Amino acid sequence: MIAHRNLGLVAAAATLLAAAPLSAIFERWTWLVQAVIAVAAVAAAAALARLGRTPLWAQILAMVAGLALALTWLFPSGEELLAVLPTPATFGHFAELLSNSVDDMRSHGVKVPDTDPLLFITVLGVGGVAVLVDVLCVGLRRPALAGLPMLAIYSVPVAVYVDSVPPLPFAIGAAGFLWLLVTDNVDRVRRFGRRFTGDGRDVDVWEASPLAAAGRRLAVVGLALAVLVPLAVPGMTSGLMNNFNSGVGNGLGGQGFGGSPGRVDLFAALSGTLNQSETTDLVKVTTTEEDPFYLRFGVADELRGDGFRVRGPNGRQVTGELPDPSAQPIQGVERTRHEATVEVTRALAMPLLPVYAEPVDFTDLNRSWFYDQDLQVVFSNRENSREKSYSFDYVRSTFTPQALRSARQLAADAPLRVQQTVTPDVPEVRALVAELIRGKRTEYDKVRAIYDYFSEENGFTYQLSTEQGTSGQEILDFLENKAGYCQQYAAALAWMVRDAGIPARVAFGFTNGNRRTGDTLTLTNRNLHAWTEVYFDQIGWVPFDATPTYGVPGSARSAWAPDVDAPEENTPQTDATDTPDADDPSAGPDAGPNQFEEGDDPTVGAAPGTPTQQAPRWPWLLAVGVLALLTLLAVPALRRLALRHRRGRPAPVIRTVDASEASATGEHRPAVTVGADPDRARADAHAAWDELLDTLVDYRIRVDRTETPRATADRLVREALDPETGAGSAARLLGRAEERARYARDPLTGEPLPAALRTVRGALAERADRRTRLMATVLPPSVLQRWRTTVADASSRLVNSGGQVRHRLLRFSPRRLIANRMSR
Repeated sequence: MIAHRNLGLVAAAATLLAAAPLSAIFERWTWLVQAVIAVAAVAAAAALARLGRTPLWAQILAMVAGLALALTWLFPSGEELLAVLPTPATFGHFAELLSNSVDDMRSHGVKVPDTDPLLFITVLGVGGVAVLVDVLCVGLRRPALAGLPMLAIYSVPVAVYVDSVPPLPFAIGAAGFLWLLVTDNVDRVRRFGRRFTGDGRDVDVWEASPLAAAGRRLAVVGLALAVLVPLAVPGMTSGLMNNFNSGVGNGLGGQGFGGSPGRVDLFAALSGTLNQSETTDLVKVTTTEEDPFYLRFGVADELRGDGFRVRGPNGRQVTGELPDPSAQPIQGVERTRHEATVEVTRALAMPLLPVYAEPVDFTDLNRSWFYDQDLQVVFSNRENSREKSYSFDYVRSTFTPQALRSARQLAADAPLRVQQTVTPDVPEVRALVAELIRGKRTEYDKVRAIYDYFSEENGFTYQLSTEQGTSGQEILDFLENKAGYCQQYAAALAWMVRDAGIPARVAFGFTNGNRRTGDTLTLTNRNLHAWTEVYFDQIGWVPFDATPTYGVPGSARSAWAPDVDAPEENTPQTDATDTPDADDPSAGPDAGPNQFEEGDDPTVGAAPGTPTQQAPRWPWLLAVGVLALLTLLAVPALRRLALRHRRGRPAPVIRTVDASEASATGEHRPAVTVGADPDRARADAHAAWDELLDTLVDYRIRVDRTETPRATADRLVREALDPETGAGSAARLLGRAEERARYARDPLTGEPLPAALRTVRGALAERADRRTRLMATVLPPSVLQRWRTTVADASSRLVNSGGQVRHRLLRFSPRRLIANRMSR
């Protein structure tokens, strides 16, 4: 029973280790503390049941009861007995938590907060896996099958995590599974008693056998490869679902707008649809408003160094009550209520629904759709917009310039201003903004000054192709070239308004187009558009469209944001201005891959601050990989050259003075005798011989370590060298030098051993084929053989040391001391 108890504890610990990847989807560690409590309750119940030698079904009931007690204590309903005994009200509370967990999973994106429903379903799942692992490992003795429920835990963050699941939690879970397998193996061995070797030596349970040691090494290597290979191979570091739900693509649907609402690259997706050569119907909308504004579906409000990004939405279900902005009247702001019906075609599939701003009531939508009041978008984490048909009421707000001019400035510490006014540090843009808003006192006047700057009078035009700039900053290139598309104008205006200290963002949707039948508008991929929205205190988000009207079919202008290129007396006061050219899209098919650079894709990479599609990094990664591979391949050759250089250094000479001879001759210049250091001469002979043996190995000539140096030299001359040439004499010289260094009192001195080595090496190279010469130069077999031997020796020493340490530690095991005392 002790062995079963240990295996049960290891099964519980392995379950907790397998749950480590869940840390990637929770903001805090509350789930781990509660999971530890639940798993501990399961393990304790199982241990108590086994003490009574109960059957397996009773053990399962005990573990389920322990899990129920833990859940009751962690998630009480307030009507429990003694705080841990559940009642019918407790199970009703559990059912409510399960139901609410579905809503929380739909409304929250990772990382999720610590809500009771999500914590409950997490602890319930981990506790249930703990029961299954214990039954499989201890009850059925099938520990390998326990990997299936443990793998189920890991599949949860893989399926829902936005980015890649970190490798460390996976390694922790895998280590727990290996620990479980090893513990079960040891327990099985102990059942058969003690082990003995062939010579009768007692072998401890933990001492590694050759087969077990090989298995452990394979397990460690496999685990390391599973963790490290995805990090080293380009393209394997993205999450599993990201391979299916993201990407630019050239089509509509999943390849264009697919993915979760917090991961849609709206700039790239908009590019993929606008660049199609064919015109495709996407949306049909019927509204009671005579001149509606743009139908919108997305917002990018997070500005980073590489552009605007889409932030994950979070909101309430559309089936509930939504806020009505018309309930709070503001002077100078007219709010009218209208009805609209939207029919999405099969060609448009995205986790966002096209709606007019400020919707207040929806019909024909289920509980899977949510509304983010801040972003004013309708989204879902489970469904998409394909072939959806729905109706909604919305409030249309129109503003007078006087009302916007009277809006107060947001406080410096207001969260919206702190978040929505951060911009990358581009001094040239900030200087331009400071010049444009100089002398402007209200926020509206500052916005209008920047908005009016994007005019034909200042050189801005709408073009189907742009010139590549030289500044290295995309926004500076756009402001210098002054030609671009809707994404560039929208993002540049939002960037510059933020530089002025006013919150701004980029909105995405459809213009009104020019295909209207009665109250129904048919919107195509040519009507996709991007514009800017600016926030005014107590008023809300106000749209500004800086793109030239002649480049946008169905462009809408207003009294607070008129057409800056129109004559002053003809400034439109209405909301819509149709253009005659229906086939001139906001971004044409001849566009480049970057909105600020010339190429084939006009809108990918978007305007300044928008997410740009930069040049592919795989050529650089490939070049770095090739360089690293060449460097790795060059290591053996460099090592061989270093050894050859070190062994070929000549021995120093000894200079001695013969004083007697100097005095006899009467000369003032002393006589000098030059000789070699015997110890150094012996070392040089050994080094030359080692170099000769390595050369033989490199050129695939047999080396017999049991031969004497003279016998090896004679065999080399007979088999590979011409005895009548200098190579044969050089080989015999090296053999004679090594023989004298080994056995004679005085070594051989004064002989040119380095020159003899070069002669022998040259003769062997001439005799060898091309492949042998190449391998001897690039991958010298002598170096590789020495490395293999070193690694094998180190591994053997490590395994032996580990076995000895375990053996010594087990000598002090209380279990062994008790067994010895009982045997007495």
